[in-house]
Amino acid sequence: MVLMPIAETPSRNHKTDSWRVQTPVVDYSKCIRCMICWKFCPDDAIEISKTGELASPNFRISKMEVPVINLDFCKGCGICAYECPEKCIDMTLTGGVTL
Repeated sequence: MVLMPIAETPSRNHKTDSWRVQTPVVDYSKCIRCMICWKFCPDDAIEISKTGELASPNFRISKMEVPVINLDFCKGCGICAYECPEKCIDMTLTGGVTL
């Protein structure tokens, strides 16, 4: 049995921002930087950044790496929001309506 990928090209080669209906918005003041959103993102649209300029729940967490959603590759599936243990990711419809 030979295993082969379903797609011939990785999703990082295709921008999805033009057809996304929902957009994830992270409330960094509640984000504990657990990276569960990064782990579950099916499109590798969440990058890990070393920026310390974003809000955080406390000083210790502010020194940790932070997940940043790259909207060029996010298709708005909402898996990140569903899996987030702190529920700090809200899905908003285009136009700013929160679900």
